[in-house]
Amino acid sequence: MQRSFLGPLLVITVASLVSGRAQAQSPAPTTEQVTLAPGDSVRIVVWRKPEMSGDFIVGPDGTITHPLYRAVRVGGVPFSTAEVNVRNFLARFEQDPQFVVEPLVRVAVSGEVGRAQVFALRPETSIADAVAQAGGPSQYANRNRVRVLRQEGSGRQRELVVSLLDAEGTAAKIRVHSRSWLTVRSRSSKTSWFRRSGS
Repeated sequence: MQRSFLGPLLVITVASLVSGRAQAQSPAPTTEQVTLAPGDSVRIVVWRKPEMSGDFIVGPDGTITHPLYRAVRVGGVPFSTAEVNVRNFLARFEQDPQFVVEPLVRVAVSGEVGRAQVFALRPETSIADAVAQAGGPSQYANRNRVRVLRQEGSGRQRELVVSLLDAEGTAAKIRVHSRSWLTVRSRSSKTSWFRRSGS
């Protein structure tokens, strides 16, 4: 089932993650750098209009899958453009709409965690924070091996292996991406999956 989620993989070990190139990826993305994909969400809060506020899913065509906002495109474009699209829509109802728009990316967390599920997280969320959102590692978790699969801009899948043991390490620095898949391995699990991926 996982293989249908994945494309070609680029494997990076923990050692390579502490290199200068990996550290360059660590700063939290600005809103302008975020591009939402189908399945991600957008949080819209309109001042004094609760009926127009909420978390809304991005559909396959990049528009919001809600009857109210169904013509508003927020996916597949820079988030600054998505914000303008929402403003233009709300301007139909009032002259100077007061609102806030926030991107939320879809991240799956599985394995030895308290609550394995798919979350809608802010793009600045770290790998460690995403695991904490899922209830944290269980007593059987191998905190030294968290497998991270994430979509690159080219459409390829990148595979990372990070550790939760270092509070200031890569798990705290690297941010989640849209359609990331985090798996906290069990201490009893064999590591053959890593050898196969790297072969």
